[in-house]
Amino acid sequence: MIDFANFAGVDMAASTPTDRVLRFGDFELDVCAGQLRKHGVKLRLQGQPLQVLAVLLKHAGDVVTRDELRSQIWSADTFVDFDHSLHNAIARLRETLGDSAETPRYIETLPRRGYRFIAPVEKEEAPDPSGSANEAPPREVPVVAARSMPRVFLVTSVVALLVGTPAFWLVRTGAHPTSAAPRLNSIAVLPLDNLSGDPSEEFFADGLTDQLITDLARVGSLRVISRTSVLRYKGTKEGLPEIARELNVDAIVEGSVVRSGQRVRVTAQLLEASTDQHLWAETYDRDVGDVLKLQGEVAGAIAQQVRAQLTPQQQAQLRSAQAVNPAAYDAYLRGRLYFVNEFTKPDSLKKAQQDFEDSIQKDSNFALAYAGLADTYVYLAFTGALQKESAYRSAKQALAKALQLDDSIGEAHDTLGVLSWRFDWDWDAADREFNRAIALAPSYSCAHEDRAIFLAFAGRRAEALAEIANINQLDYGVSSAMAESATYYELRDYPGLMEASKRALLLDPKDWFQHYFLGVGYEATGKLPEAISEYRKAMELSDGSPITAVALAHAYSAAGRKAQANKILRDLERKSKESSVPPYTMATIYVGLGENDKAFEYLEKACSEKSLDVSMFLKSDFLLDDLRPDPRFQNLLHRMSLPAKPK
Repeated sequence: MIDFANFAGVDMAASTPTDRVLRFGDFELDVCAGQLRKHGVKLRLQGQPLQVLAVLLKHAGDVVTRDELRSQIWSADTFVDFDHSLHNAIARLRETLGDSAETPRYIETLPRRGYRFIAPVEKEEAPDPSGSANEAPPREVPVVAARSMPRVFLVTSVVALLVGTPAFWLVRTGAHPTSAAPRLNSIAVLPLDNLSGDPSEEFFADGLTDQLITDLARVGSLRVISRTSVLRYKGTKEGLPEIARELNVDAIVEGSVVRSGQRVRVTAQLLEASTDQHLWAETYDRDVGDVLKLQGEVAGAIAQQVRAQLTPQQQAQLRSAQAVNPAAYDAYLRGRLYFVNEFTKPDSLKKAQQDFEDSIQKDSNFALAYAGLADTYVYLAFTGALQKESAYRSAKQALAKALQLDDSIGEAHDTLGVLSWRFDWDWDAADREFNRAIALAPSYSCAHEDRAIFLAFAGRRAEALAEIANINQLDYGVSSAMAESATYYELRDYPGLMEASKRALLLDPKDWFQHYFLGVGYEATGKLPEAISEYRKAMELSDGSPITAVALAHAYSAAGRKAQANKILRDLERKSKESSVPPYTMATIYVGLGENDKAFEYLEKACSEKSLDVSMFLKSDFLLDDLRPDPRFQNLLHRMSLPAKPK
């Protein structure tokens, strides 16, 4: 932590050397630590807003003029728009304190004069260093006045405030404005705080966070941490340097959202992670209908601050957002949050579908809503809640409309890649769409996840593992963990699969698919007791999923427990007559029973239907290993026209 008095450039300790903590309402400012706390919890207030608060508290009850604030915080040779910077600092302060200019509890505005802190302030004095020998003296805080700050420090802590907004530069020295921030290569956007005073608006703040990450993911020269990785820091008490170290990033973006009626105000600030140094801050006040454009502006300003290299195409993408019906945007955000948080649950997917359809009904030109709708159709098919052909047809229609409205949506190209692979078996189109998605949004982790599994399916091991490395730089959540395990499964790399599954189970010990994958790894490496244990856990957690039952039977058979294996398989065969079981699963059951002709009968059926299971498992499924030497199996692979390795 940088010494606050030194950082602020305010000679507080010189005038009141024994004032350590200043308390007001539910808040306290620790002068020496440079921290504002509420009920003992550190608040994320940095830079000039914190400096302004320190000056106002020091002179509580008195009017502090604008000139006095300028002289104590903004040095004479600073060439930024002081009025704009002060306005932003006061706005950020009021948001943090829950205050307002109209009915102030803490900060009163005196038009054309300045500000006054109107709440009672209690001062806690540090121990007198000349007192008892048993009392340790307080830490000495070096004091540096603003005018004596080195030029380099001014450039990095003050001038950087408005690098991204050239309209506000006042070039007093005649020099051309230059970017003050260091070159930063990676960034994390922490969940924006909802300061609307209404908990029901939480979805709006979360949605804006998600969209800001999505916009920044378009910047090719910048590594942007995924939403799932930053979500765990919502409401955290951890300091920014600690968060940055955990996420391995150079910079942190944090901020807040206030929505009132048809207006939305977003305050964002950028901090260099290693030093906790405030680099830039801005407040954006817009009509709710312009929220997409607002997000593009924020993303563009941040990209400029970290000196990211923006191509003309990327610049155009950030500027090209259209106005959107506010109610349509709300419905889209609700649907998107349902989808990204619970994409494995059919009931939640259906709620997301309804929200996206509602969004489209309210604004038929909202491209993102069509892209979201396509995603729900695809995952409803994956979960078995929607018939494959119906899901495929609806998803293709939604994607066509989304890309007609906006061809630059990387998420839509990623979904089109999944459709081309899993539904169409058009391997070249899948490869092309995944590449297009990543070109448009280089930090979009889902596209890297889907491409990694596809490349492993295509037998392109080196490229698949390179994508896994990319994923681990962007995200390590449940989704990315599943992608990593699935990639090693497709590659039949069983030691890698075991390591990946064990890591994944640290994130979610109840993930039945990871227990299944771990069981596969154990069985393939000859550890049958461990495999049986994992398959049993997978069966219990999945409520008896047929794939786990077949795997358990296979392990029993390999362990010489033939009777137990046959009982499981015969029970599955009997149940299949009472309920629909996918033909691919039926094929694995008959392989286990040694009835290979019946197994091929069901594999033929699965291939003729272009079963989703076939496009995922046929090449790699160890349950089918007994069939692989058979010419009929090789004929199936040939008829699939599987993708060839690139030359």
